[in-house]
Amino acid sequence: MRSKAVVSGFIVCMLAGGMTAYSIGGASTVQMLNKRSDENGAPAEISIMTEFHTPEPPGPDNPVLKEIEKRTGTKLNIIWVSPNNWDAKQSVALASGDMPDLMKVTDMSNPLMQQMVNQGLFWDLSPYLANYPHLTKYPKSVWDSTKIDGKNYVIPSVRPIEGANFLAVRKDWLEKLHLQMPSTTEELYEVWKAFANEDPDGNGQKDTYGFNMRDWTPLLDNIFNQNNGKWKVRDGSLIDIATEPGTRAMLVFLHRAYTDGLIPRNFPILKMSQAEELATRGKAGFTTDTVLGLWRQIAQPMQEKPDADFLALTSLNGVVMQSQGFIGVYLIPKKVPEEKLRKILSLMDFGASEEGASLAINGIKDVHYKEVDGFKIATNQAGLDNISVSSFGKIFERFDNYLWAYAPGMPKHIYERNKKIIDDRSKVSVPDPSIGLISPTAIQVGSEYNKRIEDMKVRVVIGKESIQAWDLFVDELKKDAQYQKMIVEMNAAYQGKMSKE
Repeated sequence: MRSKAVVSGFIVCMLAGGMTAYSIGGASTVQMLNKRSDENGAPAEISIMTEFHTPEPPGPDNPVLKEIEKRTGTKLNIIWVSPNNWDAKQSVALASGDMPDLMKVTDMSNPLMQQMVNQGLFWDLSPYLANYPHLTKYPKSVWDSTKIDGKNYVIPSVRPIEGANFLAVRKDWLEKLHLQMPSTTEELYEVWKAFANEDPDGNGQKDTYGFNMRDWTPLLDNIFNQNNGKWKVRDGSLIDIATEPGTRAMLVFLHRAYTDGLIPRNFPILKMSQAEELATRGKAGFTTDTVLGLWRQIAQPMQEKPDADFLALTSLNGVVMQSQGFIGVYLIPKKVPEEKLRKILSLMDFGASEEGASLAINGIKDVHYKEVDGFKIATNQAGLDNISVSSFGKIFERFDNYLWAYAPGMPKHIYERNKKIIDDRSKVSVPDPSIGLISPTAIQVGSEYNKRIEDMKVRVVIGKESIQAWDLFVDELKKDAQYQKMIVEMNAAYQGKMSKE
């Protein structure tokens, strides 16, 4: 009764904020999709909720979807959610309890997810995983960092350790303006200034930006703090980088860029897709993405200028961040029968195999790609069918440290260049020391503090608050008992983790 009361209370709060429970065509996902396979061996119907980052999501008649169903004996009903409202859809599905059979959650520390796990509302997969050999090939560090109370309640949405989201530059603009690749933040600023003021696109107008501000924080926080993530290790303890001098220096840097017109003035209200559009329309000289995602961002500029090229930086200020090895996790609600649970795990194990992962991200041979000298060359049909690591590859995932080196349609020389960038990054990349660590207080109130911090950063960047106001804000955080409690709890979790290594 207690768990129902907690979830019901959360629903009231969500609905009061103007959100509605997720449904398909007016019927709930449970009513329409949550069916068991029958005794005659009919395909097991499995509903999945996930995100997509292709121009459109694959449709229900997609040939790759049909092929996956054929090879796995399933009927898949995939609820594709746009990245623009992905966080809201997750919250509503969790709060309502009207969840699909397999649901992705972006953040391991999601308070409601953690609460629901503790209440026994999701399957503990630990006793089953040994039977699925491809899933168990995921790195041990990824399985360990996604445990909750020592158990595997989630299937990590596995991704490479290297090649993650980082700054990238229009290489052709650099060459046109006779500029060098920046290696420090001051050099970066000078390149931004040139991109904004020296007409790199050659249209005779001052209509370009140095940086589109796509996913700017915490990326720039980390670059200025030479760190990875919210927490930095110093003298054996975790330090919150919000209170560090590097974060202050980043705000001064960005305020100068804002004042000089090097970044969009409306960046605080830009959705990620809108910031990205500045890059895809050739209006920004810097963007962010994985080395794979950059190929998607340069596709449109290349149609007008064949030499257009986004080149991922190897590092900046001598540092680049490692990925945590996963981008979200999948959970299976306890209301799913055990028979279907095993079928879902078999499906995900297929996706973790070389066969399944290749089918998901490359498609069908001679339909979506041609193979030439061992290299898969995408056909136009791959784009038409939205075949990508950013669609089916969000669900069916094999661990491959070069996964982010390739995208459909990419020529081999770009693929080889990306592999070299990944190899070079591995020599200087910094891991996130807080992966897998949980603070109970942060689960309850951490998002509120994070919002206050991010709001204050924006206000300083756009000049609504001074940098001195930021200093006072940081002093308040250092005196805030609840905020300090989170730091104490994170350090306790960190020391416990280190004692086991």
